[in-house]
Formats: sequence, structure tokens, C-alpha cells
Amino acid sequence: MSVVNVGTRSLLLTQSLVGMRTQLGDLQRQLATGKRADNYAGIGIDRGLTVGLRSHLSSISSYNDTITSVKVRLELAQTVLSRVSAAGRETKAVAAEMTSVDGRATAQASATSALGEMLGLLNTQAGDRFLFSGLASDKPSVDTLSHILDGDGARAGLKQIVAERLQADLGATGLGRVEVTSPSPTSVAVGEESPATVFGFKLVGISSSLSGSTVMSPAGVPPQQMSVDLGATNPVAGESVRLSFSLPDGSTETITLTATSTTPPGVGEFLIGADSTETAANLQSALSTKIGSLARTALSAASALAASGNFFAEPPQRVAGPPFDTATGLVAGTATDTVMWYTGESGSQPARATAMAKVDQSISVQYGTRANEEGIRWQLQQVAALAAISMTSTDPDSSGRGAALSTRLRALLDVPLGTQSIEQIQSELAGAQTSLGAAEKRHQQTKATLGNLLQEIEGVSNEEVAAQILALQTSLQASLQTTAKLFQTSILNYL
Repeated sequence: MSVVNVGTRSLLLTQSLVGMRTQLGDLQRQLATGKRADNYAGIGIDRGLTVGLRSHLSSISSYNDTITSVKVRLELAQTVLSRVSAAGRETKAVAAEMTSVDGRATAQASATSALGEMLGLLNTQAGDRFLFSGLASDKPSVDTLSHILDGDGARAGLKQIVAERLQADLGATGLGRVEVTSPSPTSVAVGEESPATVFGFKLVGISSSLSGSTVMSPAGVPPQQMSVDLGATNPVAGESVRLSFSLPDGSTETITLTATSTTPPGVGEFLIGADSTETAANLQSALSTKIGSLARTALSAASALAASGNFFAEPPQRVAGPPFDTATGLVAGTATDTVMWYTGESGSQPARATAMAKVDQSISVQYGTRANEEGIRWQLQQVAALAAISMTSTDPDSSGRGAALSTRLRALLDVPLGTQSIEQIQSELAGAQTSLGAAEKRHQQTKATLGNLLQEIEGVSNEEVAAQILALQTSLQASLQTTAKLFQTSILNYL
């Protein structure tokens, strides 16, 4: 019969074995997980540092998620802006081809297509966010092409605004709101309509090389007048008079009429009569004809550009009529009578400030955009003017109107100095992209450093743990064998 030792010594041996087994299990867990402990208590005095490091790493992950989201939005916005700018350049190219009926038809079709594409691009979404709506990111940025050009029920579109403005600029006589009169038998005068209006031609200046003539220049106070008096002397063939006019788009046109003794006089000429009185009558008739032709061509083109600028303004501006041909001013359109092309938010704060992302503890990036920013609006209103102006194949003045519009559009689509360009908007967004990239690199470096530090605190060396396991297994095996022999000791064996 065996005698089991149940004294203190056996109890200590048993506890030692249990402790070694527990230690072996913990080492095996460390080898499997690579972690020193499965709770903060097991880390010891470094547990507070571990909590802080993990919090910092969590913040970095959150910032990186924000950076990824904003980078996608900015890349989409840059793509849209690049294409809108390209559409403007393409329109400029086709505008140069408006020298024939087919060229004008092609140019207008291209402009309409380009405008539709630009509007569609400005309604681009990133997820459920409209990129060009400012703070109202849940609303589309712009209205549809159909509504903008043709109107929506009782609400007027651009084509109607252009037609109304053209009536106002041409006036009831078709002479661009100026009158050609003869204050005396030997003089010819051009005067703005009274009362003064914002429409039609505005007088700039007059000069004359006609022998014995005197001129009166505009006084600068509307309604203005300028005149030339031939006096008693008839002009000599080849002498001329020049009159300059300002148009609604801010451009200037000059009419030159040259004296001739050839019958009939050519374009831009007036016939020298038997005396200065007859010559003045011929000059008056030629000037009226020339002003009427200029009104139907250059003034009509300038009127369309001015009307487009009125329509794309905020609020849109309309001719205060009807009647339109005798109107003297503009009135603000409302949402009930005029299509509002921009449907996003129009606040007082800068466009970039309408979207902000915190990408670091103390760094925020502004990247908002609005479709009504000057650089975008400028491109839209020029392209829209070409799409909306009337240039039918049966209109004999379409050629001159198209040429005048082509010259103006090519200059305007180059973006004049002092006007915001799309490239400026892109540059500002590129600055935000640069800030995002720098923050992302900084986070990567910080994350790597903190991760290494956390690994040193929480992690273990697999080689070291494996060696400890091997040593512990050897010790445990020897202890188990020794303990087993002790527990199997009998009095007979002992003796």
C-alpha cells in the first residue's frame, strides 16, 4: 500500500506546478497573439501610455478617412472645372467659324451642346453631396438646359430675356435709341433719346476732316448729343467724319463716312452735293443708314451678351416692360417670372468656406465651391449668349451679327484681366489638395512611429517567448516527473 504525502511540501509542489502551467499558457497566448497581455492591467505601469497612444492612433485613422473622402471630392471638382474650361475653349474655336450660314448653325448647335454639358457637370455629386451648391449640398447646383434657355411656364428663360433686351436696345426706330437730326441746313446731329436710358448706343466722340467743318463733341451728361456743321464749304472727295459709340457690352464701335463724288456712293460713303446744304442732307441719310446697319449687327450682338450677363446675375435683371422698345431701365426678376439658373446656396461667405474638413488636430482645409462663382458664371454666360441669339439663315444681317458676336466672344472667352478665371478656382482647390497630401504624409509618419512604440509596450518578441516556452516546458516536465515519483513513494520504497 502506497503512502501519499499530504503535508505542506506536497501542497507547495502542487502550487508550483499550477503556476508553471499558468505561465506556460500565458506564454502560448503571447506567441499566438503577439501581445504581452489581453487587458490593460496585464501591461503594468505603461497602461496609461498605451491608452493615450491608441487614442492618438484612432484620431489619425479618423483624419485619414476624412482626407480620403475630401480628396475624392476635390478630384471630381477639378475634373469638372477642367471640362467646363475646355468647353469654353471649344466654343471659342467654333465661334471663329461663323463666316457662313452653315458655320453659324454649327456654332450655335455646338454652343447649345456645350452649355448642356457644362450644366450637367456642375450638378456632379460625390455620394449624396452636390459639389457646386455651396452650403446647400443636398440640392442640385443649376437648373436644366431646357428651363434656362426656353423658360419654364410663366418663368422666362434666356432666349426671352435676350429678345426683350434687343427690343429695348434697338428702340422703336431701330437706330439703337439715338436720333439723327439736322439742327440747321448745313449740320447733322446725333443725339441720345430723352429721357436718358441704359439701352442702345451711347455717344463717345466725333471727329471730322471735312473742309471748313466744325464739330460738337458729347458733353458727358446724358442724354448726350454730338454734331458736325459743314458750314458754307463743300467737302472734298476723300475727306471723312468719324463717330464713335459705346455699346451695351462695354465695347466701342466707330462709323466712318467718307465724302465722294461718285454716283451712287459706296458703303461707308456719302455723296457731295451741289452745295453744303445738299451735302449735309446726303450725310444725314448715309449716317442714318449706317447707324441702322450697326444696330442690327454689332449692337444686336452686344445686346445678346449684355442680356446674358443680366440673366446670369443675382438677382437676374430684366427690361422694365412691356413695352420694351421704349423702356428706360432694368428691374430685378423674381422666382415667379424668371428662371433662376443657379439653385444652390448664395451666402455672403466665400465659396471655399462653404465646405471645411479638419485634417489634423489644428489644421482645417476649406474646399467649397459654388456654380455661381464669377469664373464659372463667366464661361456659362458667354456660351449661353451664342446659344440664345437669333441668327436665322433668312436674315440678311445674320452674317454681320455673327461676325460681331464672334469677335466679342473670342475676346471674352479669353477671360479679361480683373475677371476671375476657372484656373484661379482650380489653383485655390489645388492648395487644399496640397494641404491634404502633406497632412496624409504626416499622419503616415506619425502612425508608424506611434505604432512602433505601442508594439514595444504591448508586443512581444516571438523568439524570446518561444525560448521561454521551451525552457518552461523542460522545467515543467522535470517537475512533473519528480512530483509524480514523490507521490508514488511507499514505506517499502522509502525503507
